[in-house]
Order: sequence, then structure tokens, then C-alpha cells
Amino acid sequence: MQKIKELWGKIWFRAVTITVAVILVIVIALGTTVGCLWGDVISSVSSFKHLQSRNDENKEGSVYSMTVKGGFYFDKFLANGGVSSDTELINYITSNITKGLMDVSIGESDVNCSAFTAVTPSNDVLFARNYDFDKTNVCITICKSPGKGRYKSFSTVDLNYIGMDPDKDVEGLMNKITCFAAPFTPLDGMNEVGLSCGIFMSYQGNDLSANDSGTVATDQKDPNKDNITSTTMQRMILDYCATVDEAVEMISNYNLHDSAKSSFHYMIADATGKSAILEWLPENATDKTDNDGTARTLKVLYNTDPAYDELRGSDDFKYQWVTNFIVNDHNEYYESNNDEKPGWDRYEHIYNRLNSADGVVEDENAAMQILSEVGRRTWNGGGGVTVHSVVYNLTEKTVLWVANENYDNKAATYTYSFKTGKLTTLA
Repeated sequence: MQKIKELWGKIWFRAVTITVAVILVIVIALGTTVGCLWGDVISSVSSFKHLQSRNDENKEGSVYSMTVKGGFYFDKFLANGGVSSDTELINYITSNITKGLMDVSIGESDVNCSAFTAVTPSNDVLFARNYDFDKTNVCITICKSPGKGRYKSFSTVDLNYIGMDPDKDVEGLMNKITCFAAPFTPLDGMNEVGLSCGIFMSYQGNDLSANDSGTVATDQKDPNKDNITSTTMQRMILDYCATVDEAVEMISNYNLHDSAKSSFHYMIADATGKSAILEWLPENATDKTDNDGTARTLKVLYNTDPAYDELRGSDDFKYQWVTNFIVNDHNEYYESNNDEKPGWDRYEHIYNRLNSADGVVEDENAAMQILSEVGRRTWNGGGGVTVHSVVYNLTEKTVLWVANENYDNKAATYTYSFKTGKLTTLA
């Protein structure tokens, strides 16, 4: 009887899958009322492309791209008060994006990343970022028509965040439809007016002296505020904000709930050259562990802060940089134990490179060179991989993007321009 039940379950699942696929084919062919319901999904999924093949031996996942049509129900998401957990986000996505026909999951992540801002000799403002992780599939996600009052954007999404197996290619109609949820989980991005953002592990709740790998996610509880998660916060600022000040003001109106059971801090920058690191910290920290995620409040460290002047040696240009430890020093331990700060070695290297040139780099390729120097595959003994490196030109609204530390491989290097709307490879 059990075998019969299992067989019937497989037959039922296959029948449902085939039925959905047939319906979608009919919708495409006939353009029925159902087509209006699924139209944006169909258009977006049809643009889903496999750009770069996986290389399991080198721990490199595949690279995809997708041009997202429509607003992917994000206005409704915010109007409903957002969500306070990954579970609620999954429920929203499955009911609105996949129409309840397929499941979505959000994977955990250990985002040991680096980022910095700099300028070129012609005063173009650059935001450069490494996404350090393990082998995973990513999707360059371009939102070209998000709707009235929202900006077009370019972002990078780790498909593990929406449940795609990092050890397999994204194949089959159902998986590709699920990838329509990618706009809800950007790890970094830039919009058409030159506002950029990125997410980084902060290791709060981590007792470093005990080598405890656990972290405590920020989980604010103000009943008078709506709720937002890490990646949906980044989507919000990409879609609705033109400046750092606008982004900080908008974010201040929400309770933050860190995604993926981890603790994060964030960096944003705009075309004026202003940038900020956003951290959620306790008002009165008594130790280094910071173990109450509900008691944290937003702290913002701007690149115009006088605290940076001594580090930089001048205040001519306010460049900024970040890795994986809290920069708003809030207790004596963090002020005196640099060697135990996660990512301190990368932080120091980036600072030395920027400080020696007063925050000026020749061009996007020079910024990419600094990113390559702290790539995970070779830095400090190696381990893992820098899944992507990206340099956003916030002045020209262009992107230079490299997959899996293949800095010398033109086939793994992509450019994008908001002026042309084209994603191209250098090969």
C-alpha cells in the first residue's frame, strides 16, 4: 500500500507539473485573461538566459540573467506592511509570484564580503563590491519597468536565496518561474539614478574569543513600524530612493529583520559621492556578543563623519570601505582587538590601497584590481570563492561585473549601461 501511495504521489506531481506547463503554453498562444495574470511572469521567464556554465571542479556555479517585466507585486508588498521573517516572505512570494503552484525556500548564507567607494580622476563616483561565499548559482537581475514612482535597477541575486540547488543548474519551467522571485533577494545593486547598495555579514552575537560561529539576527519589534527583511530592504531602496539621505529616511520607518538567520550590516552610496554604513546596534552594549537582536536601533556612519579624517589623512574626499565587523565602535573590546574582527585583514588592505591614493582610482578596472586582491580564492590561504565582483559607476550609471574571480577571462566579464539597457560580455 505504501508503494502504491508513493507511486500515486509521483504520478500526481507529474500530472500537475504537466498541466501547469500546458496552461502556460496555451496562455502564451491565446493571450487569454489568464495571460494577463501570468503575463509579466511569462515575459520575464522567457528572458531567463544561461550566461556562464558551472565549473564544479573550480567551485564555480552558473551565471544567469533575467530581465524582469512589471513591478513583481512589490508595491503591494510594502502596502501590506512588509514581512517580519523569511517564512512570511516565502508565503508572500508563493501566493503572489508562483500563485501557490510551487514552493519557495530561502537558503542560509555566510556573506564574507568587502566593499568600498572611490573616485576616478574625472570625479566619477564608484561603488565596488565582492560577494564572498561558496559555489552557487547567481542571476543578474535587471528590472526595466517596475512602475510609476520606481526606478529601473541592476542587481545580483544568489539563487540559493530562493531555493535553487547550488550544485545543479537551473532547469525546467517550474524552477525558472520560481526565479521570478529574484527581485525580492538582491545582494547588491544600482538603480538608474546612481544609488547603490550592498549587504555584508556583521557577526553580531558571535563570541569571537570562544570561536563561536553563531550570530544573532536583528529582529526589531516596534509595533508602530512596518517590517522589512534584509534583501527586501535593499529592493526597497533601489526602487524608491535616489540619494543616501532618502534611503536612510525610508529605512528608519521600518523594523529590520535580518534574513537567513544571520546578522548583517549594509552600505549605500549615491552619485553625489555620499555613502553610509548602516548598522543595528544596542544603545548600551556591555559586551562584544550583542545577543539581543530585538534591542538594536539603527546607527549610521556617513563617509562625511570627522572620525574618518584622521584615518584618511585628509578630508578632500570621503571614501569609505567595509568588510565584516561593526564599524560603529560601541565598546572597548572592539576598539582594542582589531585582530579578532572578522575581515579585519581585508579591511586594512583596502584601506591601505585607497589611502595611498587619497581615494582616487584610475578607472573601473583599477577598482576591480583592488577587489581581486582580496578575492576569497587566494586571500589569506584561500577557501571558498568570490562569487562575483562588481564595480558600479554611480556617475555614468554603468556596471563592470566579473564571475567567480575570473578577472582575466573576458567571457566571464560583463558590462551594463542604463543608457543603452544592454548587458554585454567582453568576449
